[in-house]
Amino acid sequence: MGVKAGLAALCAALCVTGSAFAQDVTLVAREGGIVLSGTLQGYDGEFYRIDTAYGPLTVDGQGVICEGPACPDLIAPRAVMRIVGAPDAAALLPALFQAFAKARGLVYEAGEGPDFQARVLDPETRQDLAEISFTPMEPQLATAALQAGTADLKLSYRPEPELGSHALAMDALVVLVAPDNPTPEISTVELAAVLAGEVDNWAQIGGPDMPIVLHALTAEADLQQALAARLGTKELTAVLHPDLAALAEAVAKDPWAIAISGRSAVAPARRMPLTDSCGFPLLPTALAIKAQDYPLALPVMLLTPKRRLPLMTREFLDFLRTPEAQAAVASAGFVDRSASRQPMTADGLRLINAIQGAGEDVTLDDLKRLAGIMDGADRVSLTFRFEDGSSTLDAPSQDNLADLAQLIAAGQFRNQKLVLAGFSDGSGAAKANLALSVERAAKVAQELAAVAPDLATSDLPLVEGFGEALPMACDETAIGRQLNRRVELWVVPDFAPAEAEAPAP
Repeated sequence: MGVKAGLAALCAALCVTGSAFAQDVTLVAREGGIVLSGTLQGYDGEFYRIDTAYGPLTVDGQGVICEGPACPDLIAPRAVMRIVGAPDAAALLPALFQAFAKARGLVYEAGEGPDFQARVLDPETRQDLAEISFTPMEPQLATAALQAGTADLKLSYRPEPELGSHALAMDALVVLVAPDNPTPEISTVELAAVLAGEVDNWAQIGGPDMPIVLHALTAEADLQQALAARLGTKELTAVLHPDLAALAEAVAKDPWAIAISGRSAVAPARRMPLTDSCGFPLLPTALAIKAQDYPLALPVMLLTPKRRLPLMTREFLDFLRTPEAQAAVASAGFVDRSASRQPMTADGLRLINAIQGAGEDVTLDDLKRLAGIMDGADRVSLTFRFEDGSSTLDAPSQDNLADLAQLIAAGQFRNQKLVLAGFSDGSGAAKANLALSVERAAKVAQELAAVAPDLATSDLPLVEGFGEALPMACDETAIGRQLNRRVELWVVPDFAPAEAEAPAP
């Protein structure tokens, strides 16, 4: 009676047989009495999605019989994946879908045309199991298409609160100049001034006395909008380009040009070294990008509407967390999201910055405690940050949390000790910052326990806080303070929390 009652509550006006209008399908309740007529929008092997005169409905396939010429093959339904959005990230799609098909023992066939098209086939029957397409589309139009049901997934560099998000890869924005530009480097403060039009001559930032010529993507481009959101203002541009390839080509030909581009699309121009406001180098290494220690790191994601997607589409989204998917990401020239480890002592620049950037309130004992725990430890690329002014993990950190839970459950850290190490910026009193860093680390541990309730307490990371003792960048800018507010994941050889007391004799 559950199916019948549910259909009656949703569609009382349709509880009559027959229709005056020609419809693609008719769904008849197996218990009788309820008939729904409408246009079939999709069937994922479990649920029908139909568009009726009373709006879209999702109906459990086990409770109804489908009648009409548009009824799907119930044995092997065909999933349609219509992807729209950022063309500069579309190079990821062929490698990912090919790896997905291979992992499932299916056949992948690439289509023809300027935009990505492909099919996934049953290897024995050659029956279509999935039809995949990508259409470049401006961000606002792509979101509208998702919400209207004319698209299924949106490729984007930014999350949107009304849409679900699934991380694909990582990329980063870098500064492009011509190979023969003699300027040695540029700071984040200088770059912001150049992009805002406040600095218009190379001599103002350590270069020759020549005018700066700004290049950029069109304002409608997804990557350009991500940059504007990161800077908090729209940059002034002199020359606009339709895509990253055209942007790099133009900058390479003009010795006085400068632009912001994706890390995966630099050639034939060159990347200009970026520093923070204190001159500390900010390197777009794979680990720095994964951990978002590099200030212009960008997640690449697939956004999903708040409706049920076909079964194979959901399986593809789950596949994105697998090692096979991450290998495909790397082969496409992007930074994969797989957790990587690096000895803490391998990052000498970071340690130098910790000593040079330590505030007056950071004592020698603080640094000794930090160094004692870091000795022999590895840093894992999974890093956690919060949305501005809140205790809510940002979208990349939520993905990192799910990845961490999966890795712990799979025994990747068996017989190893994990530490969630919290850090703050240098604003305010050192004692308050220390307490805040512990609070942030504890919040991540709490969220981890919530998403993975089956994990034993002994498998959960220990919590530590170090306040402002290990800055990633100067606190003089908002970007620097944001980088410094973080929770890192460490694998340590042997560690007991500093506050633990020895057992009573």
